[in-house]
Amino acid sequence: MLAAIVAAIVVAFFLLHPKSVPLPMYGKMPGFTLQNQDNRAVSLSDLHGKVWVADVIFTRCAGQCPLMSSHLQAIVNRISASAPVRFVTFTTDPAFDTPPVMKKYAQRYGADTSRWIFLTGGKPALRAVIVDGLKLTSMDKAVAEQENPADLFVHSAKFVLIDGAGQIRGYYDGETEASIAQVSDAAEQLSQNP
Repeated sequence: MLAAIVAAIVVAFFLLHPKSVPLPMYGKMPGFTLQNQDNRAVSLSDLHGKVWVADVIFTRCAGQCPLMSSHLQAIVNRISASAPVRFVTFTTDPAFDTPPVMKKYAQRYGADTSRWIFLTGGKPALRAVIVDGLKLTSMDKAVAEQENPADLFVHSAKFVLIDGAGQIRGYYDGETEASIAQVSDAAEQLSQNP
């Protein structure tokens, strides 16, 4: 009788134990070449084979950007430095966010730039990556709609998870603390089981 109960428990455990669900695929990133905070060219091929988390900010932002950058910093800190996971922040304000400005912004968040890179470049190239590639919103805000001098752009507040083959695998709300654990867990899962 005891053996039957133990066997039933073991069978129930394997049948009811949640298995990790494969992450969906939302599309493939187009190739790009942009400049990082050290004014070095970075392309999609530099991220090949690595899981990466992307977001879109601008350094003069007084709204969601500081919060998103703080959350991304927390995600970076949760994931082992030895994991094949990188973090990529794109600007939507390349006229102001030059490599030196992006470098200063990276320093503000204590970014380890061997893992977390900050990219700028020409506006058309950035638009292609952000809008066409990541499928995020990024547009200039009309002067009449600006609430303050730093209210320059409308852009998405999402974190985007991309696998080592450049496939988009997840979207997460960058403004909520819940995203810290969600993105960290998904990135680690993806880095271990592509």
